Amino acid sequence: MRTASHILRLEPYTPGEQPASRRVVKLNTNESPYPPSPKCAAVLSSFNLDDLRRYPDPNFTALTKAIADKNGTTPDRVFVGNGSAEILALASHVFVENDESIGSLDPSYTLYKALAAIHDVKWVGVGRAADDAQRARSALAECRRSNISLFLWTNPNAPTGEFVEPETIAAFAGKFKGVVLVDEAYADFARGNCMSLATAKRNRNVIVMRTFSKSYSLAGLRVGYCIGPKDLIKALYKTKPSYNVDAVAQAVALTALKDGAYHRKTVAKVIKTRAAFEKALAKRGWDVIKSEANFVFTKPPTGDAANDIFSYLRDRNILVRYFPGPITGDWLRITIGTDGQMKTLLAALDDRFKKLKG
Repeated sequence: MRTASHILRLEPYTPGEQPASRRVVKLNTNESPYPPSPKCAAVLSSFNLDDLRRYPDPNFTALTKAIADKNGTTPDRVFVGNGSAEILALASHVFVENDESIGSLDPSYTLYKALAAIHDVKWVGVGRAADDAQRARSALAECRRSNISLFLWTNPNAPTGEFVEPETIAAFAGKFKGVVLVDEAYADFARGNCMSLATAKRNRNVIVMRTFSKSYSLAGLRVGYCIGPKDLIKALYKTKPSYNVDAVAQAVALTALKDGAYHRKTVAKVIKTRAAFEKALAKRGWDVIKSEANFVFTKPPTGDAANDIFSYLRDRNILVRYFPGPITGDWLRITIGTDGQMKTLLAALDDRFKKLKG
């Protein structure tokens, strides 16, 4: 048995910790603090078990129609994946030749770099700039210099939570010869989105991707989707596993999508809690990047190290996310939980501060 040499060298993506205990205050993987729509439970309880002996709909007919209707487009411009991760994996294979590269912002979702390594192509990151327009220009220059054919633009970005205006991304895409995949996992928590770029008839190279994992509270279900030009969507269909999204997942996701009132209610609660938490951190001297996602990227006051706080909180059954490295090593990413969970976290931070002062 032989393993390809580039796989042996691969540094895999490391998911956030998933503890077995339910007593942990879990603020490390950007999951929703609220359960999915109650209507999802009804779907599960009434699901016909006889349907499980049959393969699921390989074209997700009902779900793609609902997604298309919601976004003002047609089903042939919609693709559904086994989570956003599958869509990203397919895109990194379908839209990138062996001598081409994958680009993204840096820092951004660390899976992107791993996907490039899996396919044995180069990954190129574009750092922060004075403003978004300058960063877009830098990204375009890097795309030309490094032969990038697929640019993965997370908006709002992870782990920073920063939002870039759709006009900036549109201008970038208009000059880019490859495919721009806008990863909008957190778009429902932001002031805007890029979906109109994907649904526009003149669009030739923009795909916008969404997930049910965050704002729909269905991270355990593994369903994501994307919308884009027909030819690009068709290419994804040609390369997907035959039955990549199971029947239960399709049914539950469809139900959650249709319960717009519940979705809007939980999203509003997260946004309200986020604003209060940002103020609370700033009051305590933390550096906070204004977030438009369901998490906050923040740096502790001078004299306290992010990795030490990460360990301190973990010892107290409070999980946040720490990304070591020269760019992100001074920061923590903290998922927005319930008001009670955020109070527990703040109390732990206050207790640490008192001990350090004492």
